[in-house]
Amino acid sequence: MNNCLLNNSLNEAQKLFDQDPNARKSFFRNAMTNNQLRNDWTQDAHEMFDKMTLKGADSWNTLLLRLNKSQDPEGVYKCFLEMGRTGLTPNEYTVSILVSAVSRTEFKSLVPQIHAIVVCLGLNLSMIAGPALMKCYAHVGDVEGMARVFDEILVKDVACWNALVSGYMEVGCLKQAHKVFDKMPQRDIVSWTSLISGYIRNKWVNKARSMFNKMSERNVVAWTVMISGYVQSERFREALKLFVLMLRSEIRPNQFTFSSVLDACAGCSYLVTGQQIHSIILKFGVPKDLILSASLVDMYSKCGDIDAAFCIFESMRKKNLVSWNSLIGGYARQGLGKRALEEFDRMINSGIMPNQVTFVYILLACRDSALLEEGERHFNSMDRKYAIQARSEHYACMVEIYGKAGQLDKAEKLIKAMPFEPDVVVRGAFLRAFGQV
Repeated sequence: MNNCLLNNSLNEAQKLFDQDPNARKSFFRNAMTNNQLRNDWTQDAHEMFDKMTLKGADSWNTLLLRLNKSQDPEGVYKCFLEMGRTGLTPNEYTVSILVSAVSRTEFKSLVPQIHAIVVCLGLNLSMIAGPALMKCYAHVGDVEGMARVFDEILVKDVACWNALVSGYMEVGCLKQAHKVFDKMPQRDIVSWTSLISGYIRNKWVNKARSMFNKMSERNVVAWTVMISGYVQSERFREALKLFVLMLRSEIRPNQFTFSSVLDACAGCSYLVTGQQIHSIILKFGVPKDLILSASLVDMYSKCGDIDAAFCIFESMRKKNLVSWNSLIGGYARQGLGKRALEEFDRMINSGIMPNQVTFVYILLACRDSALLEEGERHFNSMDRKYAIQARSEHYACMVEIYGKAGQLDKAEKLIKAMPFEPDVVVRGAFLRAFGQV
C-alpha cells in the first residue's frame, strides 16, 4: 500500500486498504487520508477520517491543512473546535494552520484568543506558531501584540527576527523595522529581502535600492523584488537597467522576473525591448505559465502590436481574466472597438466573468468607435447583469460617448443621476464632450 501511495496509484491503494483488516490501523488510515486530501479527494478523505478510531494530532492537522488550502477558513475553525472537544491537545503546527486561516477572514479578533490558547498550553512559539502569530498580528495592525509574541519567544531564531521585521514593515513602522534589522544576531537573504520589500511596499524605493546595493549575496527573489518595486513605482527605465545588471550577474531570471520586466516594457511602450525580452525567454527555455503569458499579451497590446498579442493569447492553453482584459484593452486602444466587443462576447461564452477593468476597456472601445447603443447596453448591464458597481471612470467614458454622439442632455442627466459626487475625471469628460458639440 505504501508503494502504491508513493507511485500515486490511489485506486490500487484503496483496493488494498479495503481488503486488509490491518489497514484499519491509524497509521494506514492517516496515510490514505493524507494522500486523498493531497489529491483533492475531499469526500473520500472526510469519510475515511470519520471512520478512524484513533485520531492523533497529525491526522487532524492533515485535515486542517487541506481545508486551509481549499480556502475554507470556517471549515478550519469548526474542525479545530471539534478537535478540542475530543480532548486532544493541538500542537504548534495546528496553531499555525488556524492562524493562517483566521488571518484571511473578518474574524481577526480571534487572534488574541488563539494567542491565549498557545500560552495556556505552553507551546513552543519559536519554531512555527510564533512567526505565524506575529504575522497575523501584523495583518490586523496590532503592533503591541506582535511585539508581545516576539518577547515571549525564548529561543529566537532568524525566522522569528524576520517575522518581526516583516510585521513592522506591514504596519508602516519603517524605523522600528530597520532597528530590529540592525539588532539581528544573524541575517539571511530572507532578512534582507523582507526589509527591501517592506521599503518598496511603503514607497521608499530609493531606500530599498540602497539596501539592495549593500547585499553581499543576492538570489533571484531579491533581484525580482527590486525590479518589481521599480515597476510598481512606474520607474520603468530603472527597472530595465537593473534587469541588464541581473543578466550580467550569475543569477538567472525566472518567470516572475520576466513578467515584471515585460510590465516595464509595456509601461514605457518599448516594443523593440519587449521583443528582445521575449527572445531571451525563448532562449532560456523559461516555461510560459499563465502569469508570464498574460504579461506578454499585455506588453504587445500596450506597445501597439495587437497581432502579436493575439497570437500569444491564442497559444495560451488556459486563459484567465487578466489575459482577456489585456487583449480587449489592446483592441480598444487601437480603435478597434467592434473587435474588442467580439472578444468580450467570446470571453463571456468561455465562462469568464468580467470585472470593473473589463468594462473600462469595453466603454473605451465604444467611445473611440462611436458605438453609442453598444456603450449604453454594456454600461446598463454592469449592475443589472453582472452586479458590478460603476465607478467614476465608467461614467466618464459614457459622458464622452454621449458627447461624441452630440447628446449633451443625456450626459448631463447621467451625471445628475450618479450615486456619488462627480470628481475631476467626470467633470473633465463633460468639458471635453461639450467641446465636441
